[in-house]
Amino acid sequence: MKVSFALGIALSLAALAAGFVSLFWTPYDVTALAIADKLQPSSPAHWLGTDHFGRDIASMLMAGAQTSLAVALVAVGIGMGLGVPLGLLAAANRGSLIDEIVMRGNDLIFAFPSLVIAILITAVFGPSAVNAILAIGIFNIPVFARVTRGGALSLWTLDYIRAAEVAGKGRVRISAEHVLPNILNLLIVQGTIQFSLGILAEAGLSYVGLGAQPPTPSWGRMLAEAQTMVTLAPHVALFPGLAIVLTVLGLNLLGDGLRDHLDPRLRREA
Repeated sequence: MKVSFALGIALSLAALAAGFVSLFWTPYDVTALAIADKLQPSSPAHWLGTDHFGRDIASMLMAGAQTSLAVALVAVGIGMGLGVPLGLLAAANRGSLIDEIVMRGNDLIFAFPSLVIAILITAVFGPSAVNAILAIGIFNIPVFARVTRGGALSLWTLDYIRAAEVAGKGRVRISAEHVLPNILNLLIVQGTIQFSLGILAEAGLSYVGLGAQPPTPSWGRMLAEAQTMVTLAPHVALFPGLAIVLTVLGLNLLGDGLRDHLDPRLRREA
């Protein structure tokens, strides 16, 4: 196992463990204010110090991991759940009106970044974690549709797919039984990448106030609240920033390792 892959697994598991443990326990209550203890540096009582409200930063990071990971995971699930069937449908009907509609629809969504989609959604329904999930999930749909279509098209020209057609199997059945299992490696790797991008997107949306709302902790909002105190108490911004960087780095390394492991061509080269 490569060192980078092992590091990716370790960082990803650390973020997942922090988010999971925060469901049941955090060192301090993340909703309790202690103004008398505000902006304290790292100490045995508060491992990573406190913020401008006296809240324990370590506890906030643990609870923020729960928010960021949940938003990114559900958003990737939405992208996969809708994008993969659309990609398979487009590949099975290459060059047809269905293929054209799917691909032009993807182009339309790509024309609006997730931040713009989030602004449109929150203008109607208001800012929240649910609306951030919708915005990121909608943006993920064309990503998975394109990856699925590209991988599936390379399979539709192979002999065993043609044999299945001659045997009388329909295109939907062939897509489900023969095409999808053989592109799962692509989808797993892309899912890992989109997961890391989802965490970045959630942090960005929360930073501008369109993500999870108080009192729900969020890494992006922690950064936004700390930006005016960087010179006074740099640890308030440092630790949320490190949490985002290390989690995204870990997921990217994990995705690279999975790609190397799942792609037989790369395994042979190694």
